[in-house]
Amino acid sequence: MDIDVVIKNTKSGMAKAVEHTHEEFNSLHTGKASVGMVDCIVAEIYGSQMRIKDIAAVTTPDSRTIRIQPWDRESLKPIEKAIAAANIGLNPVIDGMVIRCNVPEMSGERRQELSKVANTMAEEGRVSVRGIRRDTLDLLKKAQKASEISEDELKRLEKDVQKLTDASIAEMDEALNKKTVDLMKV
Repeated sequence: MDIDVVIKNTKSGMAKAVEHTHEEFNSLHTGKASVGMVDCIVAEIYGSQMRIKDIAAVTTPDSRTIRIQPWDRESLKPIEKAIAAANIGLNPVIDGMVIRCNVPEMSGERRQELSKVANTMAEEGRVSVRGIRRDTLDLLKKAQKASEISEDELKRLEKDVQKLTDASIAEMDEALNKKTVDLMKV
């Protein structure tokens, strides 16, 4: 077993978990229109699941409107259905060859609700990172039992993996704090 590959895969997996959490946070709207709110919504087009950003141009002409212009006219209805089904607080309206979504003003109660959702997303990210840490430590312990690495090297690698874990979780917590501040702005 190549220990460098194991550590590299651990870094990569943790980075992906952090990136996924950031993408999840982008789907929460803060009262301002953002293309991230609809980017990752999946619509069924011609029998396959496709993300909106892959089948349409998504723009924000102003701070309260998201404009989606599909490249194929046949995609209008499936995209409208997918946005409505996503339950993100947007009401899609077909306007000729585009779909318009007006972003409603958020109440204080809705802001607190979204803050809780962001906390849940962050915790899921933390759990993912800790799972990657656990899997890596299991691999390292197997390598030590197979006499591929010494006990001292195992301890050093365990500390390195813990540092990676702490850094990834700290990055998620920082993103959560920023998102919470963003959500609570009136």
